[in-house]
Amino acid sequence: MNLHALAAARAAQSRPVRVALVGAGKFGAMFLAQVPTIPGLEVAAIADLDPERARATCRAVGWDEGRIAATRFHEDGRAAIAEDVEVVIEATGAPEAGVIHALAAIEARRHVVMVNVEADVLVGPALAERAREAGVVYSMAYGDQPALVCEMVDWARAAGFSVAAAGKGTKYLPAYHGVTPDDVWTHYGLTPEAAAAAGMNPKMFNSFLDGTKSAIEAAAIANATGLAVPEDGLAFPPCGVDDLAHVLRPRDAGGLLERDGMVEVISSLERDGRPVFRDLRWGVYVVLKAPTAYAAACFRQYGLPTDQSGTYAAMYKPFHLIGLELSISVLSAALRGEPTGTTRAFAADVVAVAKRDLAAGETLDGEGGWTVWGRVTTAAASRAAGAVPIGLAHGVRLVRPVAAGAVVTQADVAPRARPSEAERLRETLVPA
Repeated sequence: MNLHALAAARAAQSRPVRVALVGAGKFGAMFLAQVPTIPGLEVAAIADLDPERARATCRAVGWDEGRIAATRFHEDGRAAIAEDVEVVIEATGAPEAGVIHALAAIEARRHVVMVNVEADVLVGPALAERAREAGVVYSMAYGDQPALVCEMVDWARAAGFSVAAAGKGTKYLPAYHGVTPDDVWTHYGLTPEAAAAAGMNPKMFNSFLDGTKSAIEAAAIANATGLAVPEDGLAFPPCGVDDLAHVLRPRDAGGLLERDGMVEVISSLERDGRPVFRDLRWGVYVVLKAPTAYAAACFRQYGLPTDQSGTYAAMYKPFHLIGLELSISVLSAALRGEPTGTTRAFAADVVAVAKRDLAAGETLDGEGGWTVWGRVTTAAASRAAGAVPIGLAHGVRLVRPVAAGAVVTQADVAPRARPSEAERLRETLVPA
């Protein structure tokens, strides 16, 4: 990629790539930990709702007082974006705040690295189009699983293979869809006290467990690659790395997929709770389809795990390092003018589904909360149903009951007194 050489050249010119980080949580902290060891990269500004907490984070990850003193800290993300920077990293995890920050960055002609995949799935096609019009890069965040999957899909296609399936691993059981922040830590083997001491947010970690985060990341992959998502949601089949090419192929070839070209998330647990052998809980994968019998023979000769026919073969990466790898996106945007994955179409969406019977008058609490979880579907199906996207299922009141397992629709909720910027952008999206 030559990114290190390009960044070193900027360092030699005393012209480092200057970055504003908005949101100094876990992802941001991991990025900040790497910055001192990357020549040619400088964090000029950090925005966080608690700037003192952000300063403490910098100290905790190894920054010296000189580096901290040279960095501008803000409460408002827009103030950090207005600093003299080339790249803005949006890492708040809040969908509507992420939209506001991305729009401000694009208007200021800053490249955007969107850690906030929740905002990207909500209105990413509109943000990407605005970025193109402004002549800046709008990029997924390398280190997060969607960008790593996009890289594998691009590699496969550039090498002449068609992609039968691509996706990630996670820990999943069907019962997890009903888990709330009250009991989330039991599923991680932690006490609430230990989780609090580690600074772990129960709603965030619950969104990882209840299927919402997997749905959001699957939708992001689909919208960036053109791969399809199942209309009725992810299947989460139990699958280890040795069985990827067998399980993740079309039904007419003996697998579980509707057809070639699908996004799917695999579980590290069998349905009875036993661990899957050689699971891919932390990793990503792509299943290739050989274009010729010759290519299929090469799969076998060079040790790729294949299905019985030899036509389908799998490649995988067992881990992802989230913020520790984020500089790849930042440097790629600033030095090469290229995203590490970017939204291209509104093909997939994530809709809010009731975790339990909900009564009229209740207020929805969004990703990882007590009321709803997110299920992926096609954008066309979401729009036809009038579904409430999970990214807008925050702080809205139900005007009629919704049964457990039912999709929450716009007719079920009271309209906001004033539409948000995210809601207005949603209206411009056309399902692919």
